[in-house]
Amino acid sequence: MPSKYQDIILEITGQIGVIKLNRPKSLNAFGGKLMQETISAIRELNEHPDTVFTVLTGEGRFFSAGADVRGSGLETSENYASKAEKKIAYLAMSAPAIEMLRSIIDHTKIFVLALNGPGVGGGAAWFTGVSDIVLASSSAYLQVPFSALGLVPENGSAINFSQSMGVHRTNEFLMFGKKLSAQELEQYGMVNRVFESKGEDFQKQVREYLEEQLSVNDGKSMMEMKRLQNAPLRDGRLVAVWNSMDALAERFVDGAPYRRFEIKKRELEAKSMSRASKI
Repeated sequence: MPSKYQDIILEITGQIGVIKLNRPKSLNAFGGKLMQETISAIRELNEHPDTVFTVLTGEGRFFSAGADVRGSGLETSENYASKAEKKIAYLAMSAPAIEMLRSIIDHTKIFVLALNGPGVGGGAAWFTGVSDIVLASSSAYLQVPFSALGLVPENGSAINFSQSMGVHRTNEFLMFGKKLSAQELEQYGMVNRVFESKGEDFQKQVREYLEEQLSVNDGKSMMEMKRLQNAPLRDGRLVAVWNSMDALAERFVDGAPYRRFEIKKRELEAKSMSRASKI
């Protein structure tokens, strides 16, 4: 039976459901149907009668490179009749991201982020702070270029990261774009456990670790622990998501991302030409 999904892989084995981002040639960037299908799979697992763990991971060497620049709105600047019209347009573009975060925040199963490799931009910022458990390959790292591109921390990440690793470390990570290794993230309390493996070996270790928890812990009790912990955080997290996307839309109204993106684009083109001239 053919899969109903094109840009993700959904696997359910016993009490573990695994959503795998499956655009490895694009480093699992948020293009194609990836976001819509991920939201659908999260909903499907939320309603599944047997699963306890929902795992989000990636296919290939990257977890996710974040926004697909070709469809991000950074390449062209459409003309709008007013600033209000422009802002409304960008808020509308944010709807899938907002629903993605809401579906994770309201997810009743234990949401496990398994960083099989690097996460950049939205791939670094969106999921880590709202996951219940974060596991990482030793090859993983997180980095966000928000300030470099004239953007802001997306989807409530400014609040979610500070809840786990403190305000000052979060400022350095999100304001300055500091690259954090899996080992640093574990030290800072953002990652629960780092596995010295990658690829299929990493995915196997993640599954074995979760199966071990299921062998000694009651699934319903673990889910209730999550509910009790997250209930007082839920509204604040949703407000943080909205506030950040409102601020992001204002950045687009100001035009800052276009200017910064053009600078970065010229820098990359210059580097590419320099490498080509040496061949």
